[in-house]
Amino acid sequence: MGGDHAPAEIIAGAVEASREHGVRLVLVGQAPRIRRELDRYGFMGKIPIVHADEALDMGEGALASWRKPRSSIAIACHLIKQGRASALVSAGGTAGVVATSRLRLKGQQGVMRPAIAVTLPTRPRPTILLDAGATTDVKPEGLVQYAALGTAYAQILLDLDRPSVGLLNIGAEPAKGGKLTKRAHELLAGGSHGIEFAGNVEGHDLLSGRVDVVVADGFTGNVALKTMEGTIRTAFDEVREAMSGGAAARFGALLQRRRLQDLRDRLDPDTYGGGVLLGLNGTVVIAHGASHARAITSACELAHRLAAGRIVERIREQVALTRTSRFGRRTHADRDSAETPAREPDAPEPKEPPASA
Repeated sequence: MGGDHAPAEIIAGAVEASREHGVRLVLVGQAPRIRRELDRYGFMGKIPIVHADEALDMGEGALASWRKPRSSIAIACHLIKQGRASALVSAGGTAGVVATSRLRLKGQQGVMRPAIAVTLPTRPRPTILLDAGATTDVKPEGLVQYAALGTAYAQILLDLDRPSVGLLNIGAEPAKGGKLTKRAHELLAGGSHGIEFAGNVEGHDLLSGRVDVVVADGFTGNVALKTMEGTIRTAFDEVREAMSGGAAARFGALLQRRRLQDLRDRLDPDTYGGGVLLGLNGTVVIAHGASHARAITSACELAHRLAAGRIVERIREQVALTRTSRFGRRTHADRDSAETPAREPDAPEPKEPPASA
């Protein structure tokens, strides 16, 4: 139910993911509207539906997770906790999805803060950037854990045994940056944590493919990501205008049509499916709010791949390597497990059997 074009484009993407890619899905939301959309594709009865009375509005913030305990996001998280689903895909507002997922799924044992990982269109293979906005204020130990989260994610997404990790900074030298990045550099460079640390990387390295994983706090990472998105969008607009400027330009564009199409596909964010919220007891894929069907299909495929690759278990193993004596503080997950949890409202039972992914 989340997204600027929901539920029509969301369901269209889900149908494509199920029909063409064999992804097993369950749709959570307002059942009458979902049935109408499925009927348009002749797909009624082929994808299970779990009804949810409420849905988070795109403009709602983190408090929506408390105000709407029976939202479609909350019920989807409940299915994951019950083992009836393996992953969650949503194009809803990031703040609401992150807050609800954190409240319902809880952080993994030992994880200080979750992070959003996004894919950058670099060559020869994509680069993972995290955190893209889940947590703006972190400690140096948190950045080390982000490196662990990114390593586990890159092992599955990029099929690498030891992906290289860079720390986003204002200079390549270890002494550059503020207290946060200096201390994080020390920990990453000197620790025995199973992370292939390649040193600092700068803003101009983000699209160079110099490293496989780039680590930053959520504020810096979000600004870097949106700056790149805006730059790429502006560059494409300029190229499109130049290619339509005259007969010669149009003829040249025709000759380069295949290469231009390949470039557009590589830089199109719809190809990558969205960001992944790492560090929770469940897989959460957050698609762009303006996603159309193609982006939702990609997001479903990504969620399926991560669940099949057991991303939660991979993260648990990788984070365990960082939990040395210098990282001995109690985490939110530790405190959650030590306290008596508040009673959550019962979610309605599914009326149809949900899928495992």
